[in-house]
Amino acid sequence: MAEFIPFLMFLAACLVLMAGYPVAFSLAGTALLFAMVGTFTGHFDVAFIQALPNRLFGTMENTTLIAVPLFILMGVMLEKSKLSEDLLESMADLFGEFRSGLGISVVLVGALLAASTGIVGATVVTMGLMSLPTMLKRGYSASQATGLIAATGTLGQIIPPSIALVLLGDTLSSAYQQAQLNMGIFMPKTISIGDLFVGALIPGLLLVIFYCVYLVLFSRPAEIDYEPQSGGRASLSRAMKNLLPPVFLIVTVLGSILTGIATPTEAAGVGAFGATALAAIKGQLNLTKLREVAISTTQVTSMVFLILIGAAVFSLVFRGFGGEEIVENFFTNLPGGLFGATLLVMVVIFLLGFILDFIEITFVVVPIVGPVLLAMGLDPVWLGVMIAINLQTSFLTPPFGFALFYLRGVAPDSVETSDMYRGVVPFIIIQLFLMLLLSLWPALATWLPSYIYN
Repeated sequence: MAEFIPFLMFLAACLVLMAGYPVAFSLAGTALLFAMVGTFTGHFDVAFIQALPNRLFGTMENTTLIAVPLFILMGVMLEKSKLSEDLLESMADLFGEFRSGLGISVVLVGALLAASTGIVGATVVTMGLMSLPTMLKRGYSASQATGLIAATGTLGQIIPPSIALVLLGDTLSSAYQQAQLNMGIFMPKTISIGDLFVGALIPGLLLVIFYCVYLVLFSRPAEIDYEPQSGGRASLSRAMKNLLPPVFLIVTVLGSILTGIATPTEAAGVGAFGATALAAIKGQLNLTKLREVAISTTQVTSMVFLILIGAAVFSLVFRGFGGEEIVENFFTNLPGGLFGATLLVMVVIFLLGFILDFIEITFVVVPIVGPVLLAMGLDPVWLGVMIAINLQTSFLTPPFGFALFYLRGVAPDSVETSDMYRGVVPFIIIQLFLMLLLSLWPALATWLPSYIYN
């Protein structure tokens, strides 16, 4: 019976989350309840709970995680500086003469916003407010328009610098070191967030290309999308004027990481300063704006770290019940070896995406399965990119896809929720197709990091 306790604890946490309780309290509360019962029955050693303060202190001392509030500040500042509105109008002018040109503009602007902000909610809401009415007016069906906007908004999950990649990189780094220590390697190699950023570049660009190809082949708006508001030369000049500042900021942030000039945390500081400078140049910076940005940044950062604390409690109790050994034995005895174990983990993460957010999966599931898979021989960068793309689908999969919730809040009443559900299906299939390509050619994720850092 004792070997089923970790599974029951995980199932109980999922049920509590589905009931609508806050994530951090659901994870910590479920774990502490199981720990209390386990202590009384003799199945749990209370020493694991006593180790919790040191675990939390180590989390708060983690300099890598300082990048989280800085990247959030960067994203919120850019979102509130109206940068995205100017970008969409400029891109629509450039591509408006082509059929599906407006859709392609939405994808390209969404990719730039993803690389600039890394915040899915901000991108989906902004693109929904700006482009959804225009797309519906220009002949796109409700399912086409909403599916494209929701999918484009989730590009912030995979295109660096991404908050998801920062959190996933830190979690995988700990899992990779633990896997090596379990194998008796006492001078373990490390994986950095920069490695994951570089590894995600090619898959992220491929995803943008696949979205555009899908629009060209299958999107059939009823009429020509958009009538440019100005001539070709003027449109190009306007586009360059609005395009260069965010591109320069992206190149500065990512370039400083890729060249080794700055750590991700230092680069995040540069990005936050650069976003503030861009807002000032556009005349959007004032005390009211700074107050709004500070409040939003604090709220999102507090949510992330509170979930991290809840997940730390959950993982400690899970380990105290012998969950790691049970998972390791289960994966080791699976038919198909490493392939079977990896396939099962990806399927489980995909299914959990229907009910859990990417943060819960990153902080709860990855620390459990990561050390086992890495000890079995998987490349940590490849595994991180695969999980990141898989987690991206959690924003799109009904019924709890957060991108669907964000878009529902700004979509007109004429757009049915069922339209959104139908619209995201092709893009979920595209993401799964990209995962298949990565499975067949792991070098899509591993080649660039090895080339740059070697």
